[in-house]
Amino acid sequence: MSDSYTPPKIWTWNKESGGKFANINRPISGATHDKELAVGKHPLQLYSLATPNGVKVTVLLEELLEKGHKGAEYDAFLVDILEGDQFSSGFVAANPNSKIPALVDHSTSPPTRVFESGSILLYLAEKFNEFIPQDPTQRTECLSWLFWQMASAPLLGGGFGHFYAYAPEKLEYPIDRYTMEIKRQLDVLDKLLADKEYMCGDEYTIADIATWPWYGALVKGLAYDAAEFIEAHTYKNVIRWADQIAERPAVQRGRMVNKTWGEPESQLHERHDASDFDTKTQDKIG
Repeated sequence: MSDSYTPPKIWTWNKESGGKFANINRPISGATHDKELAVGKHPLQLYSLATPNGVKVTVLLEELLEKGHKGAEYDAFLVDILEGDQFSSGFVAANPNSKIPALVDHSTSPPTRVFESGSILLYLAEKFNEFIPQDPTQRTECLSWLFWQMASAPLLGGGFGHFYAYAPEKLEYPIDRYTMEIKRQLDVLDKLLADKEYMCGDEYTIADIATWPWYGALVKGLAYDAAEFIEAHTYKNVIRWADQIAERPAVQRGRMVNKTWGEPESQLHERHDASDFDTKTQDKIG
């Protein structure tokens, strides 16, 4: 175990925090440079990256289009968070918290900005009256699980993922602490899905769409290369649910949007039309 750390009386920022995201971490908010956001041809303008939080929104948009909602057509512009695109003046105006994703709905006057992935999912589900139960009790259950995911994800990403995969040194205490919590959360989800097809029963909802990119990816070995470490194979109900959702065509499209890593055929850096998923068009964009 490393030497113990005694916090100073007043913390000061005098060095980079280390790790993969050290160059963009800072203790203040706001824009670092002037740059307006691009605006495409559709009412819905998404500014994002294919992290789990970004995938939530593109999956829902593709699901809405799959159901025939033409008003869900969207432009998805790439925000490179490692390059600090989220600190442009335009992006900060769309999301003062400088986190992806951010959505601007130009079908309203003035345009409506929506930030935080859970808020975007709820906004779109209500706008199109899809993927959210109409029965008040079932709707409340859906929102409870949606907010469960929003509260849990920072522990998975910023907690477990950071210390297990990204921190400049492996530290026993935080890895043990967050692994314990993530396994507890997976147990919660596994028990929920033991007698349910989806998180809220037979209906596929924004609760599933929010949770799948995080916990589905984790148990399938697509996040932090940690499936063996957490014994993902023991969460059989989560794996069944994750595989079932992954088979949906809209999910397969949505996970490609704003993706800049992996196999070239899995990437669609920007999305402006349904035809962008065609190989030739995709190659031009990528």
